[in-house]
Amino acid sequence: MEKIKMTTPLVELDGDEMTRILWADIKSVLLEPYIDLKTVYFDLGLPEREKTADQVTVDSANAIKEYGVGVKCATITPNAQRVEEYQLTEMWKSPNGTIRAILDGTVFRAPIMVKGISPVVKNWKEPITIARHAYGDVYRCVEYRVPGPGVAELVFSGKGGTDFRQTIFDFDGAGVIQGQYNKDESISSFARSCFQFAIDTRQDLWFSTKDTISKKYDHTFKDIFADIYEAEYKAQFEALGITYFYTLIDDAVARVIRSKGGFIWACKNYDGDVMSDMVSTAFGSLAMMTSVLVSPDGKYEYEAAHGTVTQHYYRYLQGENPSTNPMATIFAWTGALAKRGELDGNAALTEFAHKLEQASVATIESGVMTKDLAGLWEGELPATAVDSGVFLQSIRINLEKLLEA
Repeated sequence: MEKIKMTTPLVELDGDEMTRILWADIKSVLLEPYIDLKTVYFDLGLPEREKTADQVTVDSANAIKEYGVGVKCATITPNAQRVEEYQLTEMWKSPNGTIRAILDGTVFRAPIMVKGISPVVKNWKEPITIARHAYGDVYRCVEYRVPGPGVAELVFSGKGGTDFRQTIFDFDGAGVIQGQYNKDESISSFARSCFQFAIDTRQDLWFSTKDTISKKYDHTFKDIFADIYEAEYKAQFEALGITYFYTLIDDAVARVIRSKGGFIWACKNYDGDVMSDMVSTAFGSLAMMTSVLVSPDGKYEYEAAHGTVTQHYYRYLQGENPSTNPMATIFAWTGALAKRGELDGNAALTEFAHKLEQASVATIESGVMTKDLAGLWEGELPATAVDSGVFLQSIRINLEKLLEA
């Protein structure tokens, strides 16, 4: 078949370790034989981030702002051990955090559901989409290790002359303090992204914070959501028969566990980070979770929701062929290609992306899967655990059947 043409390139953000290996394999086996793939390439592997003092991450985010759609491989956020392993001059910040801050976007994560793998929570029948605010909070905080007795204060010096000063704690010994922030503008963008995504997908929207304890910080989130809903989205929600529901984060957790799924759960940055891992694991695997960052001005970055699979990478370096699940990375590519096709009016590209998703799911449902899924398998056909290379080739066989149909 003739390769599908692209009119506008994707912004391609390469990554680290085992997912970097899978990234190249997915392109060579499942994409390049069928698409005249055009990308603007950025290497976000840790060595290149070190070489450029992390400027490459900033440049990649600005490229997404320019071209509209990006696709990102998993990357390392270095800790002290990684600084030593990669001989870094600095403990570089999370690339995801940097990109999210530049795009001011909201991360939507939802499980990839297949027949034969049931959620651990047996009453979950439909996907639960986590909407994570991707700005500020602990990810952009300032911290200080208190060495001994002293007074910690919260101080604000306003440019208009407004000053605020309040004691946080009078330390009688060593401890730790942390300062977090957020902006009304970013919270408003988060709210609008969530309301619009709910309308686009025809799903109920839940939102949760701890405003009874955090009477200024979390309550600001609650108030902004409520004001925007009433002024801009209530009529559309009612016309579609969907609901907006606010509750405390602890109550939301209890309600989510008892629910059947089928809604969007909007969370602040840290809550969304934690709850997306809980939801994805309960549905089967972190490697079976889609993730898309959506900015308020309609820019999109698709990525896998998991890490770089370090242990598999070490085994790969020793000559093994590990059974690493590539599904989330495949769906990052398909999501980006489908959106690129949608924005460009390229129906062939969007259709190909959907068929690749169908082929990937069909491969698992036929009993062929990676090792992480074989232990969860409840299907009628026997489960065959294969390495990543065999799994990709099996997907390609199913893809070609769909393309020929």
